[in-house]
Amino acid sequence: SIFIIIFFLARISYGAAVGFPITVWPHPTVFDWTHPQAIRLSPAFTISSAAHRYLTPAVRRYIRRIRSEKHLPLVPPRLNLTSSPPLRRLRITVSDAAAPLAHGVDESYNLSIPCTGEPAAVAAATAWGAMRGLETFSQLAYSKAPRRLGCGIYISDAPLFAHRGVLLDTSRNFYELEHLLRLIGAMSMNKLNVFHWHITDSQSFPLLLPSEPDLADKGAYSPEMKYTPADVATVVEYAMERGVRVIPEIDMPAHTGSWSKAFPEIVACGDEFWWPAGADWSDRLASEPGTGQLNPLIPNTYRVVGNAIRGVASLFPDQFYHAGGDEITPNCWKSDPSIRKFLQNGTLSQVLEIFVNATLPAILSHNRTVIYWEDILLDAEIRVHPSLLPPRNVILQTWNNGTNNTKRIVGLGYRAVVSSSEYYYLDCGHGGWVGNDTRYDDLKGGGGGGGGSWCSPFKTWQTIYNYDIASGLSEAERELVLGGEAALWSEQADPTVMDSRIWPRAAALSESLWSGNRDRNGNKRCAEATDRLNEWRHRMVTRGIAAEPIQPLWCIKNPGMCNTVN
Repeated sequence: SIFIIIFFLARISYGAAVGFPITVWPHPTVFDWTHPQAIRLSPAFTISSAAHRYLTPAVRRYIRRIRSEKHLPLVPPRLNLTSSPPLRRLRITVSDAAAPLAHGVDESYNLSIPCTGEPAAVAAATAWGAMRGLETFSQLAYSKAPRRLGCGIYISDAPLFAHRGVLLDTSRNFYELEHLLRLIGAMSMNKLNVFHWHITDSQSFPLLLPSEPDLADKGAYSPEMKYTPADVATVVEYAMERGVRVIPEIDMPAHTGSWSKAFPEIVACGDEFWWPAGADWSDRLASEPGTGQLNPLIPNTYRVVGNAIRGVASLFPDQFYHAGGDEITPNCWKSDPSIRKFLQNGTLSQVLEIFVNATLPAILSHNRTVIYWEDILLDAEIRVHPSLLPPRNVILQTWNNGTNNTKRIVGLGYRAVVSSSEYYYLDCGHGGWVGNDTRYDDLKGGGGGGGGSWCSPFKTWQTIYNYDIASGLSEAERELVLGGEAALWSEQADPTVMDSRIWPRAAALSESLWSGNRDRNGNKRCAEATDRLNEWRHRMVTRGIAAEPIQPLWCIKNPGMCNTVN
């Protein structure tokens, strides 16, 4: 509720810029460190907790990290070292060990670190909250030998938003398993809890489904560029051990050109040139190269789609299933003879309604909640009637028109996940990628307008951090905003740039969704966050995440000198 949000904001303490010598990211909601000191960590330091399928591996991982990580902050902490015996143990208690990792699970925790050498303690409602506490504890450790830890600390922490995620598109360019796992590991460090895996699109179908293997066998870029069921199981298990849910997206009925390799008869305008010569933009067959949309009027469409849904549901245990529904291009469907005949007495919206009426129940039969992109309800030309999308079963993900579309969605009673392209699209601002683009032949330096990128400019970490995803909403409407996701679409991204495109900008999202982007007076705290994000980015790099820099190193070495006064 809004009361809880105000309560959290009122109690937020501040980071290194106002006296805390060690950065914790995202900043905890309550951080009490009245007399900052440090304590030695025993070489035999350990963590004790009750056995748990996912928490126990996390405990082992954090023991290794805390014992071995040789992190040295960019600004050396000015902490007096207590004369107490070294800290030997962190005790974890969980009140509801059976709570599954699902949307809305309690991720709260309390952390206390005494300076006496007595055991530190994490008390959490669930194993997933305990993982968040472990991450915070690990960030308070620093130095080489002997290892040290901030002490005299009490933290009480919980997220503002339950859904905090990153979307990665693995269809346009392929990402080997190691890169997906590295992304999930970095998400866990930032207390992000949803990996939205946009697995398939028109360009390729890399997911091998035993229920319909031809989709990947013929639709993947190569035999080596496929995700097997064993690969998916590895990703899901790895994510569970880090408190990260994996939500699959199989986009349809548009963005399905890759399906035509196996089933050309069910795909309209498959493998055609995307924007015919001399045609107006409104007459394009797709919004980018890679054409093809499932034909809802072909009976075999539903056999293939049903098998795909069944296969995906069997591989991914999460309660949410993303079914796409975006960017249906009118001319693609109009190019198909069977649809043209239907349009003599019907509409394209009715064609889409036929598809939704057949496929939504199929997904719901697997006890899933369905996420669609906002287009399915808000598109200006092709959309379904709200009566076909029960809000109890359907969540809408917004990507256009900022908070205006969020308000439209929640105003209709739907839950919303926010991925506004104006703020959260990480691929924007890298220029156009279609060939033979004469807009770049401009002696005046126009560069195609916006650099040729449809969603320019580049979304800076400050843009992401300052975005208030529930701005302008009533208290009741805010309750329907589940959270947000930063999105990396991969037309111009692959594993070589993944880390730097996502980090540390997704870290900015993580703090804004975890503890907010405002101070206790209600003012934006982006300026205060800069030094902390510099430190956190540095730590991520030492942990093997190639996050891009946000400033010259000189800035954090000379506090305040890189700020503007205007």
